[in-house]
Amino acid sequence: MGEMIVSLDEDIRLDTTRARFSSLLKRHRELTGRLSRDSDKTIFDRLSKEFEAARTSQIQEVCLDGEEWNDGLLATLRERVHMEADRKPDNGNAGFGLLSHPEERVTYRVGNKVIFCLEGARIGIQYETSFAGETYELYHCVLESKSFLEKMTVLEHTIPFFLPLRDLESDLLCSNAKKFIDNVGELLQAYVDRREQVRLIKELYGNQIRELYHSLPYHMIEFAIDDCDCKVMVSLRYGDLLCELPTKVRVLAWPMMMHHQFKRQCTSPRFGKLGSQTIPVRLSFAEDALRIQSLPEAYAEIVVNMPQEIEQIFL
Repeated sequence: MGEMIVSLDEDIRLDTTRARFSSLLKRHRELTGRLSRDSDKTIFDRLSKEFEAARTSQIQEVCLDGEEWNDGLLATLRERVHMEADRKPDNGNAGFGLLSHPEERVTYRVGNKVIFCLEGARIGIQYETSFAGETYELYHCVLESKSFLEKMTVLEHTIPFFLPLRDLESDLLCSNAKKFIDNVGELLQAYVDRREQVRLIKELYGNQIRELYHSLPYHMIEFAIDDCDCKVMVSLRYGDLLCELPTKVRVLAWPMMMHHQFKRQCTSPRFGKLGSQTIPVRLSFAEDALRIQSLPEAYAEIVVNMPQEIEQIFL
């Protein structure tokens, strides 16, 4: 059902938070524009061409499953690219961009990742993202090390700047490179999934949704629903950027006194003092749906059940 909020202070704080959130969103958009200009596009275009050339020249793509993708294979790939780099000065092909030995022109597919051996003792990972069965963006990450015995580092990448790639590099790449590669793929897929969930509810229910705000990684999402007898504020937080479902949910409802029919109902004895009710109510049924379903699925269930739930709550 619902849980009555006992203080107006939280209502006031919500308005203040939304105003600040709107200002931050504007600044984020400006920052995104500045950080995704020519330099980033140049890197993206260059890496896209290099990875496409590597895919074109491959003689085989090996699909790995389960335990086949392990630290041992990654160590073999590292050794291979360093051996090829050591041979280059001897065979005069230093400017040739792809590995020249047939056994080394093999790529490895692991889930949404394709792993390439690149010239210059580099390992490239191409991440393929998807949503609802459709393919979305490709992202690239290039790893290198000065020797087989030294740690790998991220040389360059096309991963959005607002995702914590450098934190993952610092925490995992030295100690567990396989886990680093896997986590980057999960991070990108979760980001695309959250983003597309928001895009889909805007596309399907844009006439019902107001005041939609979100952070750049879509780990903070807020919007209002006005298509009912109450104004409903939905607040979602994703405590882990690897999550596709929110870890913290709050749904609050206020009566919409501007609706003429609802206003007449509020004066009837059946609704008691609803007409003077300004304290928001938590909608537990909506919060439960948002915790376990994708945003579009949960939204559809909420708007169907909203009228009955609102009437029961305020009665």
